[in-house]
Amino acid sequence: MVDMGVRFIKIAAIYFVIGVLLGLYMSMAHDYVLTGVHVHINLLGWASFALAGVVYHLFPSSSSNMYAKLHFWSGNIGLPVMMVSLAILILNGVESAAIFTAIGGVLVVFSVIMFALNVLVNVRSSK
Repeated sequence: MVDMGVRFIKIAAIYFVIGVLLGLYMSMAHDYVLTGVHVHINLLGWASFALAGVVYHLFPSSSSNMYAKLHFWSGNIGLPVMMVSLAILILNGVESAAIFTAIGGVLVVFSVIMFALNVLVNVRSSK
């Protein structure tokens, strides 16, 4: 069985690389139109997923249940869908991308709610 904490930390590292590369590109090109995409990848993909990984690692009882699985999959489907469609909307003005941005956003919100429920139900003091 894959440790959910490790899984989240590994995927967070991938989002970190993507976010930093996007930031480097924007800086080199002096084009900051994708700042919102850059920020969300770093905050949701890197920081939030890394912190969730630490929580799941420190509290193993929270890492092997349906909340954790829903958190992982809805977040890792929702965030790329939201970010790619937002980039398309910003760069190309394709208005139909807005619906995919919204769908991805709803999946991310659902993911965060699953994490919060999981913490509230399964994270306990060992004392």
